[in-house]
Amino acid sequence: MSKTSSFPTPRSVLAASAAAGIAVVLAVVGGRAISAQDKYTVQVPNGLAFSELRGFEDWPTVAVSQSGDLIEVILANPVMIEAYRAGVPGNGKPFPDGSKLAKIHWNAKKSADAPAPTTVPDTLHDIDFMVRDSKRFSNTGNWGYAQFNYDTASDTFKPEGTGADCGYACHTIVAKKDYVFTAYGKR
Repeated sequence: MSKTSSFPTPRSVLAASAAAGIAVVLAVVGGRAISAQDKYTVQVPNGLAFSELRGFEDWPTVAVSQSGDLIEVILANPVMIEAYRAGVPGNGKPFPDGSKLAKIHWNAKKSADAPAPTTVPDTLHDIDFMVRDSKRFSNTGNWGYAQFNYDTASDTFKPEGTGADCGYACHTIVAKKDYVFTAYGKR
């Protein structure tokens, strides 16, 4: 019998397993994750950064709405939800510093599956943010604003405008509601 075995050594098994694991990751990722944009690195020039709203995807829903061909969901962080539940802004009080809103817009389409005519989200259009910070945004009603437009073809976000005041002019018409359009509906 020969001294060389036809069985692989533990070291060669480990090396083969590592190479196979890397190949699987590359096959699954297809190089996309390496070049895909990390949305949390995008920032409005001289304004809000996407990273300031990390975790917004899991915030509670304030309301939904439709504007033209877009449907949207408005989400708020726990600080803002607590203020809404306490009656802000209807009670005349402002939202506390640390309040944050996210509004996700999708292009609308008709559902191909629902039994009745139903409008559902299609492709992502953009994501807007508001952050309440009375020190940082004292010149814009104590709110900072940001809009990040989404490009489906490149799977990337691009900031709209410059500075944290990019949404302020529109929101001045609801200054008496602490610059917030969206009411917290009865549950």
